[in-house]
Amino acid sequence: MSTSEQPQIDVVVMAAGKGTRMKSRLPKVLQRLAGVPLVQHVLNTASQLNARSAVVITGHGAEQVEPVVLAPNPALAVQCVRQEPQLGTGHAVQQAVPVLPDDGVVVVLSGDVPLTQADTLQALIAQCGGQQLALLTIEFADPSGYGRIVRQGHAVQAIVEQKDATEAQRHIQEVYSGIMAVPAKLLKAWLARLDNKNAQGEYYLTDVVKMAVADGVPVVAHKITDAVQVAGINSPLQLAELERAHQLRQAHRLMAQGVRMKDPARFDLRGQLICAEDVEIDVNCIFEGRVALGEGVKVGAHCVLANCDIAAGAVIHPFTHIDGEKLGVSVGEGALVGPFARLRPGAKLGAEVHIGNFVEVKNSTLAAGAKANHLAYLGDATVGERVNYGAGSITANYDGANKHRTVIEADVHIGSNCVLVAPVTIGAGGTVGGGSTITKSTEPDALSVARGKQISIANWARPQKKK
Repeated sequence: MSTSEQPQIDVVVMAAGKGTRMKSRLPKVLQRLAGVPLVQHVLNTASQLNARSAVVITGHGAEQVEPVVLAPNPALAVQCVRQEPQLGTGHAVQQAVPVLPDDGVVVVLSGDVPLTQADTLQALIAQCGGQQLALLTIEFADPSGYGRIVRQGHAVQAIVEQKDATEAQRHIQEVYSGIMAVPAKLLKAWLARLDNKNAQGEYYLTDVVKMAVADGVPVVAHKITDAVQVAGINSPLQLAELERAHQLRQAHRLMAQGVRMKDPARFDLRGQLICAEDVEIDVNCIFEGRVALGEGVKVGAHCVLANCDIAAGAVIHPFTHIDGEKLGVSVGEGALVGPFARLRPGAKLGAEVHIGNFVEVKNSTLAAGAKANHLAYLGDATVGERVNYGAGSITANYDGANKHRTVIEADVHIGSNCVLVAPVTIGAGGTVGGGSTITKSTEPDALSVARGKQISIANWARPQKKK
């Protein structure tokens, strides 16, 4: 192969382990980091490599893992093979041999090592060059539990597992990350020669190193210093530690783009966050799905924002919950939302709209300048410009079987504690008196009052408790 030709990449993902220390019924590779299953992080990285295919080796919990990894992915062709029983890493990769083409480079990854970067793997693949065995390595001050890289000069001679290492070898600080790039033809030949003559009685994938040396195939190491990229997950504590490391890196990346954060250590991104200039984010905010924040947007403390677009100059006050799910939520320029507000799927707020404390909006459009400042519900409603929607008022949009729409035209004033029973239209410029239950549409500019007549009984005595 000439140096100008790029080999096809086939990724093998080991995802058969039980993960006993997670103490969970959920398979380890389905535990979530930044809201995404660990194994999906690995497959996303494979997509960034423009891999021809990915083979996921399943075993424990395969019936749960396989539907996740086989979900449609236009950027990557994924198939699964099963390892039953689990007899070691070499035995795992042996299961993938029948479905691996001979003409590619195989990149072996672990389903519980989620944060390896694509550029790191590209460098590893370049080291392989379609002809050599390339290992991703790192040095640890305490290498306990890892396979040691044994060198002769600069050349790698072997990877020795902890339980098989001599006392001298256990002092080696350079360790194998579990990630390698190797020509498929060579890998298949070496896998066929594996045995389980070791302390664990398992078939070690790492034994291919000594076979490569014996066959005169160069073994090279691409050594990195970033431990987060090779960190595996074996316990809830490790998962939490890696989550925080990942979130801090995401915060630093956004701050490098100009985002102002009160405390980058108290920030969670579980999706995609797009920020224009001069965005400010206070502490303990969570962003999920796709969120876009326009220029000068301010997000107060303890907010949850998911699947929404917030236009320039809007302020999201503390403790606000916005989740557009599939329909999305949009907040217009200069709008004020919260504190303690909830915007649900289909909420569309125009410019300068005010949604105050304990107001819920679902599948409703509010035109420019409309206000619902406190203790209200707007569901399946179309609200016109400059409407004032009073405290305690609701749209009764559900009749027990079907949803109906409420239309509130421009410049309407809805008094406090009103019920608008859909389908109903409140005419432009109209006023609804406080405490009214409106069941019929009203004319423009009309005052509508629908409530029981007040009765006062003089000198009325309250009932007394019996002694």
